[in-house]
Amino acid sequence: MAQAARRRGNVNVWPGFVDALASLLLVIIFVLLVFVLTQFYLGEVLSGREQTITRLSRQLNALTDMLDIERSNNAELKVNIGHLTDQLAASTAERDKLQAQVGQAEADRQRVAMLQNDVDALQALKAELEKKVADLGAQAGEAQGQLAQEKQLSAEARAQAALLNQQLEAMRQEIAKLNAALEASETQTTQQKVEIADLGKRLNAALASKVEELERYRSEFFGRLRQIIGDRPGIRVEGDRFVFQSELLFASGSADIGTDGQAQLAQLAQTLVEVTKQIPADINWVLRIDGHTDKVPISTQQFPSNWELSTARAVSVVKFLVAQGLPAEHLAAAGFGEFQPIAKGDDPASLAKNRRIEIRLDQR
Repeated sequence: MAQAARRRGNVNVWPGFVDALASLLLVIIFVLLVFVLTQFYLGEVLSGREQTITRLSRQLNALTDMLDIERSNNAELKVNIGHLTDQLAASTAERDKLQAQVGQAEADRQRVAMLQNDVDALQALKAELEKKVADLGAQAGEAQGQLAQEKQLSAEARAQAALLNQQLEAMRQEIAKLNAALEASETQTTQQKVEIADLGKRLNAALASKVEELERYRSEFFGRLRQIIGDRPGIRVEGDRFVFQSELLFASGSADIGTDGQAQLAQLAQTLVEVTKQIPADINWVLRIDGHTDKVPISTQQFPSNWELSTARAVSVVKFLVAQGLPAEHLAAAGFGEFQPIAKGDDPASLAKNRRIEIRLDQR
């Protein structure tokens, strides 16, 4: 009985301990699983926020660049408007001066005409008085008693005729002076017209010379480009435009220049730098980069329409050319969207042809 009592006193606790350890292990695994899931969720949220911040930063940079370009264009327009205003003011002053001289000449002509009318009136009065004197002389023998009166009238008529002759002579001298002044004014006006015409001819000749010089450099520009590109697909020269198909530079719906596009543009930029260095400083030239898209609409957060996409692509090319050494003050970017197509069809080939970047050498 003592042995049986000792067996009942030694209770086996090992199964309970194992169950407790198993429960604790399950709790730990559950906590770790919750922790891992929480970390994964937080990582996804943070990654999405970083992508959003990166995209917004790119948009902000693009908008800042576009604002800088617009400010630069606005400043250039203000300078050009100032020059044009000064030229207009000078032309207006010259026109007013010529109009004043013409008005003075017209006034002189009117005064001469009035004096001529006065001279004609005086000559008529003189003729009438002379006729009256002759009539009085013819009637002198009719009445001896009226001789004194006739002599008095004749003397008065002669005195009045002499006074009229003096006035007529003075008017003739005044008319001669006015005619001389009028001739001098007309001569000066003629000389000024000749000088203005000569100045216009010289200005036109200078402008034509600059245009011809720019055309010569433009011909050399496109000639060098034709030698470089040869028969490469997607690159061509059409008239005064050098055309890149967008697929060579950009991925679909993107304004970032790809690796192959950078290689193409780098080779082009090297030639552009060599050619533009030969253009004289007094030629006001600009290399315009035009972006074009097809008519397929786009609506993304970065590019709400084809306007933004075409403009962003043109700006990307301008920035790349500046980085390659071209002067920024001689570069301009413009976006035309889908509104300047060169192919009218809706087939894939026509749409691809309309997606392009055009480079044009022009006079600013």
